[in-house]
Amino acid sequence: MSTVIDTATTAPATVTATALPLAGITVVDFTQVFMGPSATQLLGDYGADVIKVERPGAGDISRNSFPDKDGQDNPIFLAMNRNKRSLSVDTRKDEGRAVLQQLLREADVVVSNFRSGVMERMGFGYEDLTAENPGIIWASGTGFGPEGPYSHKGGQDAIAQAYSGVMWRRNSDTVTPSIYPTPLCDYITGMHLMQGILLALRTRQVSGVGQKVEVSMYDSMLHLQMQEACMQLNRGYEVNWGAMPLSGVFETTDGAVCMVGGFTPDPLARISEAFGLDEDLTDRPAFATLEAQFKNKPDLQEIFREHFATNTTAYWTGKLEEQGLLNAPVHTLEQTLEDEQTHVNNMIVEAEHSTLGIVKMLNAPIRLSTTPASVRRAAPRLGEHNVEILHENGFDEATISRLIELGVLR
Repeated sequence: MSTVIDTATTAPATVTATALPLAGITVVDFTQVFMGPSATQLLGDYGADVIKVERPGAGDISRNSFPDKDGQDNPIFLAMNRNKRSLSVDTRKDEGRAVLQQLLREADVVVSNFRSGVMERMGFGYEDLTAENPGIIWASGTGFGPEGPYSHKGGQDAIAQAYSGVMWRRNSDTVTPSIYPTPLCDYITGMHLMQGILLALRTRQVSGVGQKVEVSMYDSMLHLQMQEACMQLNRGYEVNWGAMPLSGVFETTDGAVCMVGGFTPDPLARISEAFGLDEDLTDRPAFATLEAQFKNKPDLQEIFREHFATNTTAYWTGKLEEQGLLNAPVHTLEQTLEDEQTHVNNMIVEAEHSTLGIVKMLNAPIRLSTTPASVRRAAPRLGEHNVEILHENGFDEATISRLIELGVLR
């Protein structure tokens, strides 16, 4: 049983799959972990029929990557695989590959995030599939692209952070490079993958012909740094937004405040006023210009730290607001999930899982006024839809039974 969740307060009371922008689009999804599943989940949220191809017994790596009382149906997997149906088929067997060939003859999109060459070795390369289905969109997300010195490497978030230069850029040279704790590369690349698929679908509306869509974590992380890269390429200067002298994170008596001293006239004068100082710190020669502030940043930020440490987070956010300075309390994820803004934006939704009952997850972040995202089913159990999917694709009962006996479907 699945529950349809209306995900926009201005939308009609019930949003059906046939009313959504991607209704009628079939996606055969070979992706695992984060990058690919985040892309295909959004396709499903907006109406696509996403058939998730999984390994018998093991399934998507995310089913087993985090110990949990619900085993393969743990929250890490549930987070990225709603609005999909699971087909557990053994692609090592000829019969298993034949099942997928049948599905792919009629599919609109096939998506993978394997290392370069894996789909080709299985017989599902772009040329293989377009020979029988010229309209198919063959989409691939990899770590580094299909060619080049790193093309053989697997794509992983922290590795992409390191290679792309993102990890090296820190608030201060005294801080050790470290892994950003949320899979930023995976998510951004997944969004680029989804965008590429949508562009290819739009092109096919005009031409009737599909095409290859390729994205890589390496390219996506470089693109994230478009401003910094342009400055480096044209001026030989490294921009570091996290190292600006009037910005930072400062501890208070009960937490921390993030302050951004920019986007406003005379920001240091305003900071001085917020602190209740008798002087404008800009009047000091050491802090009079931006160049001087950069040069003397340690001394300037020590003044900031001393003042923030004297009162509460709420007190200082109030004082900074009075001066029109950008700021925010540093929230934990738990606090953010409980924040009124999260609920006003309808960012938490529920769906009924076939064995777990109601599960909660984050809503799609793209808000459409008449065809909003629709959470029609929770993430599937491994192989939950084997028989259903094969019936829909012309397999009779005898053939399905034989495939089960052979261990092709499990």
